[in-house]
Amino acid sequence: MVAALEIRNLHANVEGSPILKGVNLTIKQGETHALMGPNGSGKSTLANVLMGNPAYEVTGGQIIFDGVDILDLEPDVRSRLGLFLAFQYPVAIPGVTLANFLRSAINARRRDQNPDDKGISIPEFRRLLVDKMQYLEISQDFAGRYLNDGFSGGEKKRAEILQMAVLQPKIAVLDETDSGLDIDALRIVASGVNRLVGPSLGVLVITHYKRILDYIQPQHVHILMDGRIVESGGPELTDVLETSGYKPFFEKYGLVPTED
Repeated sequence: MVAALEIRNLHANVEGSPILKGVNLTIKQGETHALMGPNGSGKSTLANVLMGNPAYEVTGGQIIFDGVDILDLEPDVRSRLGLFLAFQYPVAIPGVTLANFLRSAINARRRDQNPDDKGISIPEFRRLLVDKMQYLEISQDFAGRYLNDGFSGGEKKRAEILQMAVLQPKIAVLDETDSGLDIDALRIVASGVNRLVGPSLGVLVITHYKRILDYIQPQHVHILMDGRIVESGGPELTDVLETSGYKPFFEKYGLVPTED
C-alpha cells in the first residue's frame, strides 16, 4: 500500500498568533511536491508542525500519515513511522559522530518494531553506511566527524540527505534545503535528493525560490500565502513565479505582503 501524508484544514499558532489558517495538502510516496511562498507565509511553520515541534500550537485540523492521526504523537514516534524533516538550520551536536547518531537512530526504529531487537551490528551498519555514502558520492571520513559541528552550509545539508538515505523514510519534508547554499553546493545536495526519489519516497520541497526546482523537479507545485495554499498546479507554476513574483497573487487574493 502506498503511504500518504494528508494535511486536512490545518490551523496553527505561534506564540498566540495564527500562522496556518486552513492548509490542505496530500503527498503520496513516489510524488515530488514543491511548496513555495513569500516570507511570513507559514512554510517553515508547516514543516515544524508536521514533525511535532512543541513550540507550535495546533488549533484545528488533522495530520494523517499512513492512515494514522499523528497530531498527538511525539516527534520521535512520527519519525519511526516514516516521516522525515531536513532542517533549514541543522543543529550541531559536538561529541556525537554522524555515524553514531545514525546507528542510534536505526536501533531506535528497530526496537520500536521489536523490543527484543539487539540492534544493528557494527559490521552490518558499516556496510550500510558505506553503501549509502558511495551512492551519494560522500567521502567516508564524513561519518567520523561530529554531527554538524564546524560543518559548512553545504556539508550540513549533505548530512541531512545522508540521514534520509540511511533512515529510508516514506515521506521527506525538505525545509528550505537551498538556504545558504552556493550554486555548487546546491547541485550536490539536489543530486543526492534525486538519487533517493523513487516509488518508496515522497518528497515535499519547501522553498522561496525556483532555483532548487531546476534540479529537483516536482510534479506538483503549491503556493502558500497568508497561511493557506492559494494555488496548486504543475511545474509551469514556478515559471509564473519566476516571471512575475508573488505580487500578482497578493493582488488576486487581496493579501498584504508580510515579513518573517
